[in-house]
Amino acid sequence: MLPLDESTAEYELSVGDSVPDDSLANDSSASHTSCDALGKAAGETPARSDRVAEAIPKKGYRVSRRTGSLRRPPPPAIAGGETAAASVSETLTQGFGNNPFDPYHADTVQRAGYSGRPTEMIGGETSRELRDQVQSLCPPVPGVYGMFDRSGELIYVGKSNSLRNRLSSYFGQSARGEKAGRIIEHTRAIQWETQPSDFAAQLREQSLIRRWIPRFNVQGVPERQRPVYLCLGRKRAETFYIASSPPAKTECVAVEGPFFGAGRMSRVVDALNKTFRLRDCSQQTVFQFSEQLSLFDVQPRPGCLRLEIGTCLGPCAAACSREEYATRVSEAESFLDGFNEEPLIATQEIMDNASANRQYELAARARDTLKSLNYAQRKLGHLADGRQKYSFVYAATGYDGRSIWYLIRRGEIVDVAAAPADAAQYREIKPLMKKWASRLAAGNSRVTSDYPYTVSVVAAWFRKHRKELKQSFAPETAGRKYRHLSRVPVA
Repeated sequence: MLPLDESTAEYELSVGDSVPDDSLANDSSASHTSCDALGKAAGETPARSDRVAEAIPKKGYRVSRRTGSLRRPPPPAIAGGETAAASVSETLTQGFGNNPFDPYHADTVQRAGYSGRPTEMIGGETSRELRDQVQSLCPPVPGVYGMFDRSGELIYVGKSNSLRNRLSSYFGQSARGEKAGRIIEHTRAIQWETQPSDFAAQLREQSLIRRWIPRFNVQGVPERQRPVYLCLGRKRAETFYIASSPPAKTECVAVEGPFFGAGRMSRVVDALNKTFRLRDCSQQTVFQFSEQLSLFDVQPRPGCLRLEIGTCLGPCAAACSREEYATRVSEAESFLDGFNEEPLIATQEIMDNASANRQYELAARARDTLKSLNYAQRKLGHLADGRQKYSFVYAATGYDGRSIWYLIRRGEIVDVAAAPADAAQYREIKPLMKKWASRLAAGNSRVTSDYPYTVSVVAAWFRKHRKELKQSFAPETAGRKYRHLSRVPVA
């Protein structure tokens, strides 16, 4: 076997090759430094195999002599001598990627020699090989995990309060034939990343699923259970629409969700656009408001019948002014805030009139739309409740003693910081606390963060763990609170 890369001391294994017995002997103590540290933090040291490489599949993979980790072989070369590396395959060598909710990341802060979360990867051709490595190497602490197939594709992401127990459950008899059994059947490598707390693990899981969209996190999930977001935006004439992920802040007036069920949310969007007389046409449509001057004295024609039947203001036909349309958009926004029941009242009237006139098909469609609107209103009520209640700093202390301070504004996580451990570190973070206080003082203005999906995680977390509200405080009181809520330095 010939060395491929002297800097990383990796060797490529062809089919039928075996791993030398001493391939990991020279650096076995450094192979699992992160897991050893985890074991100490969790109160125990997991048992280890002296020959980790024996459990790693040989066909088409690389084995690192330095770490014993499973890596995907290099993709084929393309024109110009460059390598066509798939984005997902990078996770095999670089972990799961950047975590926006980890203030201890090496690129963000260097404190007490800490640089990011410990990550480990194992591999095996059979489920028994994977199970043995999970039981011997995986720590019983909170974290996220990912399953990779033979080609190196990330096929599933999950989280648990105890990684060892959760991953071990995939190999039990109860998992055979279920979704867990199908996942493990395709799995050839497992990677996990510890998190300081269950709350951090939930945030990380949602972030990874949104980023990678693993197929087993989507396949087998009925369409009615798939998350979508209700959006009000798309300039120059705003409209309601649904999206599988929150769009950029510059594209929308408001984003709410997640909601579950693209079908019923499509009915909600149709009813809202008709009730508030907002357009639902393509973005390719040319819009012309009544105050706009035209070079030629030609009256533009509407692109559909909605203007004639009174369910659209007609921004494409100069039938309304920009101010008139903006007024209807503001009324639509009030529905998202829970202050406007006009869509439900209008739909109820349509259903009653259709039923009285024996137009039963129309009445049935109105009934289905009304059910969808009621669902959306209930969900919006829960989100609005979370936005009203949750605006503070939340200190989440991890199993390793490190605490993360989350700035939660209107239910969304907008910033994170490593909690100070002493007075000197608090003086460093004090200017940030002043900025946080000013951000919370912005009131109830609808300014969403870069992570609007976190509102559902935050609301569900505090509904289930009400005692955790005692760990919250205002930024102005951080000086009095940090001694009680700060992390304990780890030796």
